[in-house]
Amino acid sequence: MDATRQTTLGFVGDVMLGRLVGKEMKRKEPEAFWGTTAPALRLADVVFANLECAITTSRKQWKRTHKIFHFGAPPRAIDVLKAGNIGCVSLANNHILDFETQGLRDTISLLDNAGINHAGAGSTLDAARAPAYVDLKDVTISFTAMTDNEPAFAATDQNLGAFFVNVGDRSIWGDVLTAAAARARATTPDVAILSAHLGPNMVDTPSQLFRDFADAAIDHGFDIFHGHSAHIFQGARTRNGKLILHDTGDFLDDYAVDPVLRNDWSFIFLVDIDNAQLKGLRMIPVKLSFANVDIATGALADTISQRMIDRCSPFDVTPERSDEGLYVSIS
Repeated sequence: MDATRQTTLGFVGDVMLGRLVGKEMKRKEPEAFWGTTAPALRLADVVFANLECAITTSRKQWKRTHKIFHFGAPPRAIDVLKAGNIGCVSLANNHILDFETQGLRDTISLLDNAGINHAGAGSTLDAARAPAYVDLKDVTISFTAMTDNEPAFAATDQNLGAFFVNVGDRSIWGDVLTAAAARARATTPDVAILSAHLGPNMVDTPSQLFRDFADAAIDHGFDIFHGHSAHIFQGARTRNGKLILHDTGDFLDDYAVDPVLRNDWSFIFLVDIDNAQLKGLRMIPVKLSFANVDIATGALADTISQRMIDRCSPFDVTPERSDEGLYVSIS
């Protein structure tokens, strides 16, 4: 009989390394940005994140359509990602072309040279749709990324950009998800992930539209739905032995904090896998501060955890409290 194959996948939300975070890289070591979360991030065999910026030295900003914020990080951001055990990132979001096509080209080149996997943007639509493959010791992973944000960033057959999907048009879901899942499964990975930057900001509960889209992603063949975009975490749930993380919130940035919605509260999401089967979700509460993130402790950890329990309740999911934070069995 084969020995048990045990793997842990880590998920976090938006990692924005530009603007003031980028300036901090001149004086802080890469490890310092992760504060007390670093040991927890290393519990995972690999961590998946949404890279909410370009990594580039180019200063030519996107001006083709109106845009208020432009997030671009210096090349040293690569060392920050590596220090956080982030081995695969989504590029399908509303900031990846903030520094125009050169910014995206630089980002892809720097990630490739560092051995950090990525999906969701590329030189053509076909490249943007292509999944990344992560080959761990005991498990193989496919990682597909898409967004419904910033349609002007959409890749085409001739032009580079992001894998854009108009999620509001339900009529296209079948074709889009069937093709994406087939491509994700082409190399017969043990786990197929769909990472999706979907929906409006600062919304604590996914609308029925986005719940249905996550369900459709699972039903079409993905094992894990990794959501992000709202800047605040939303509830987690299971579906037929698979996992839906509706929104994993923010994780590292320089953003202003909403005192009610608390975009400075989030989690490290750890998915335990045995023999290529999803077994459990561990959620470790974290507190973001300026260009830094730490494990939440004491009463704050209890408060953040209770907020997640409340957000899971409409899905008939009741996370159990643990020494780490929260636990959900996947079956």
